Amino acid sequence: MIVAVTALSLALFASPSFARTQTAAGKKAAVKATAGKKAAVKATAGKKAAVKATAGRKKAKLRARAKVPARPSFGKIAGLHGSSDELSLKSSVAYVIDQDTQEVLLSKNDNAILPIASITKLMTGLVIRESNLAMDEPLTITSEDVDMEKGSSSRLRLGTTLTRGELLHLALMASENRAAHALGRTFPQGLSAFVSQMNRKAIQLGMSDTNYAEPTGLSSKNQSSAKDLATLVAYAANDPIMRELSTSGGTAVEVGNHTLKYKSTNRLVTNSQWSIDLQKTGYISEAGQCLVMQAKIAGRKLVMVFLGSAGKFSRIADAERVRRWVELRHPAQQPQT
Repeated sequence: MIVAVTALSLALFASPSFARTQTAAGKKAAVKATAGKKAAVKATAGKKAAVKATAGRKKAKLRARAKVPARPSFGKIAGLHGSSDELSLKSSVAYVIDQDTQEVLLSKNDNAILPIASITKLMTGLVIRESNLAMDEPLTITSEDVDMEKGSSSRLRLGTTLTRGELLHLALMASENRAAHALGRTFPQGLSAFVSQMNRKAIQLGMSDTNYAEPTGLSSKNQSSAKDLATLVAYAANDPIMRELSTSGGTAVEVGNHTLKYKSTNRLVTNSQWSIDLQKTGYISEAGQCLVMQAKIAGRKLVMVFLGSAGKFSRIADAERVRRWVELRHPAQQPQT
């Protein structure tokens, strides 16, 4: 019986009709495979087209932005940018003072009262530090911390919970607006009380040209002069935590099941030619590019303030010009022996 079945099977394989059936099936399979490959190619082409379209939209947006002239800062509108100085600085306002001797090495429109952008966060950090609040207390980002002033973005999503110390670090080092706002909002007496304390501290320090409206610097109502900011920098630099956090090159925070990595907004903190004890950058269109630092240069402890600088990298270039100028022309005097 087995032999007979085997013989029948062989006969079927050998029969012309069976061969035709198998050939037809093979062709159908081949056609199906080809169709699958075409579909895959089509899908890949679709993905490439989508990527190309996205890139095209991004380029179009960049071109559109390039055609729109940047809004001039208050300093430029006031004509401060055109003021001449020995170093041909791009900043509307500049002020360099030796903190130990109080010798003013450079002064350009130092009494002008202008928006200070995120330089504000130095006072925000100072109020937090002097309030003796727990740095390990967890704080959660809420809708109240979303920027309704400028519509700026943030990597701290709603519901993100970090410690007060972590938020302070991000505010001072990476100029994180939601972090700074959350610090003020969660102040024991509330945000308005926090801002009032910022202004009280300014008065206490003798900063008569200064006014704070909120803790981030997004509002152009946060205003000060170079002389006042030099006072703030010199005072804040006495706090070791303010120094450490503001000059940190980078940090990482754990948010849920992923890690967010941040870098300093001031690339000079990782530059071996600089010795910076405290720093803060800032920018909104009304303020222009801003930078304040306490740095050791040519044997001197200098406080440097630059406000209303024109161009993305101009505040850094101005700081570099000042450093080289001080090293060449104004080094510390060696004591007589």
